[in-house]
Amino acid sequence: MDFQLTEEQKMFQVMVRDFATNEVKPLAAQIDEEGKVPPEVLKKMAGLGLFGITIPEEYGGSGGDYLSMAVAAEELCRASASVGTAFLASLSLACYPIYKFGNEEQKKKFVTPLAKGEKLACFALTEAGAGSDAGALETTVTQQGDNYVINGTKIFITNGAEAEIAVVFATTDKSLGHRGINAFIVEKGTPGFSVGKLEHKLGICGSSTAELIFENCQIPAANHLGEEGRGLRVALEAIDSSRVTVAAQALGIAQAAFEDALSYAKDRQQFGQPLAGFQAIQWMLADMATLIDAARLLTYRAAWLKDQGMPFVKEAAMAKVYAAETSKLVTNNAMQIHGGYGYCKDYPIERYLRDAKITEIYEGTSEMQRMTIARALIRD
Repeated sequence: MDFQLTEEQKMFQVMVRDFATNEVKPLAAQIDEEGKVPPEVLKKMAGLGLFGITIPEEYGGSGGDYLSMAVAAEELCRASASVGTAFLASLSLACYPIYKFGNEEQKKKFVTPLAKGEKLACFALTEAGAGSDAGALETTVTQQGDNYVINGTKIFITNGAEAEIAVVFATTDKSLGHRGINAFIVEKGTPGFSVGKLEHKLGICGSSTAELIFENCQIPAANHLGEEGRGLRVALEAIDSSRVTVAAQALGIAQAAFEDALSYAKDRQQFGQPLAGFQAIQWMLADMATLIDAARLLTYRAAWLKDQGMPFVKEAAMAKVYAAETSKLVTNNAMQIHGGYGYCKDYPIERYLRDAKITEIYEGTSEMQRMTIARALIRD
């Protein structure tokens, strides 16, 4: 068994880490406070080819593998989870299904500008009554000649405020259940498509989370994505793949918190010695490092399985639930080590703690991940 990244992957990791450390981390507190990622940061990421890591060169990408995207997610989120979220929602959730299920015309028209980072995308599935139960969509779509008309409201849409391209899910007939769901590509500026309420969140504050409203939104039939009645498959495949990168996001947040806690424990003096001299702190640090290492191995395994074209859904669920809960524990312990200072915004610990929580919720809650794992075990 080979647990090492290839030389090419190591070089890529160093490149992303240097960028994240030098260009993103110094702005992380500002991004969190102001509630937006500066366009120049996204432009620099595009220049590095990050928005097209897993997309072939013929469509504007760099033709990399999924493990490299997990590495990029970890490094970016180690600096700013908000920046990492904007990146992952566009590439992993929205661009990926267009590339996977789109026809040649759709790939050239939509995937290419997304992979080049010229445009940002969002994935519009969630509704007030359709969260974990993705098949319970209320947004409707009807065909009128050579066009489709969409009506409904989506909530909690990452990148919703900035995205120029949205992958939208709607049902042609609610009585058909999941078989009535279809996927569509909707461009910003389309009449009847607007951005509604922006959410004020606990964490990942620099990443917009918006309500999207569709009122007699008419799009061309050419924007139908995938096969008729197979929209839920498009959604679930995107979410399954994205779970690997959410695990990597949780991993990056935990790694940042651990590094800060370790440094602080070495420097902070109490009772005549560094905090790191106390066994209670040593054991906390040892547990944190062990949990992070285990989460990384689970995450990299899931990414590797996907790259090999092997079944990975169960392993992705394992990676996500474990990495997310590790991130919550590690960030909490990092704050405990920092004491009162960690509770103040002068230190990034409180931001790590706030950012970590969402990884237990989106792309399927931890409870849903356990259901996925259990079903796979019982089925096998």
